[in-house]
Amino acid sequence: MASESSINLQQVESVVKAMADNAIQNEKYFSELDAVMGDADFGVSLAGGFKAVLNGYGKYDMSSIGSFLLGVSKEITGNTGGCSGPVWGTLFMRCGMAFRGKTEINLEDIAAAFKSAIEGIMKRGGASLGDKTLIDALDAQVKSFEKSIEEKTPILEAFKRASDAAVETRETTKGWVAKRGRQSFTGDRSAGTYDPGIVAIGEMSKAIVAALEK
Repeated sequence: MASESSINLQQVESVVKAMADNAIQNEKYFSELDAVMGDADFGVSLAGGFKAVLNGYGKYDMSSIGSFLLGVSKEITGNTGGCSGPVWGTLFMRCGMAFRGKTEINLEDIAAAFKSAIEGIMKRGGASLGDKTLIDALDAQVKSFEKSIEEKTPILEAFKRASDAAVETRETTKGWVAKRGRQSFTGDRSAGTYDPGIVAIGEMSKAIVAALEK
């Protein structure tokens, strides 16, 4: 179980494994979501990238959380098909850079890393907040983490709240029109549908909480 105020390298390792297992378990589900307005390959692409991450265990530099996540980023970027590779690779790369040299991270570190990841993804893919992409879910988590920091919430409870915020984002954004990604090609027809990336962030967030509770 996480400490009251921080998580360590071993716990971050379990978080990444939980994300990978979740991506693989939901391969079909995520692809079905993508099939509604996309090309139905999101789940396959994401699962492929995270399978490579799991296969990479044993060769990562485990001297710090940052070095570990930078290794994960390399695997994700090189083995995830379509536009998901650069997006998810940037997520892990920015977090790795933010956690460079650290063997423990607190909520302030995590919120700052997520902010950096959002900025990186926006620069890489051209998306903005409100475009109905996974950065809307990440932004909801940042806001939740910042509130938890203000309230001095224990870190596990903060992760639970951030997970709830990410899950809620799938509903709050459902009525939006997608402005980036494959769904944006369908115009107004994308309103009323779920964005697969947003759903994936929510599902993985729940898996992360479960991993930290162990």
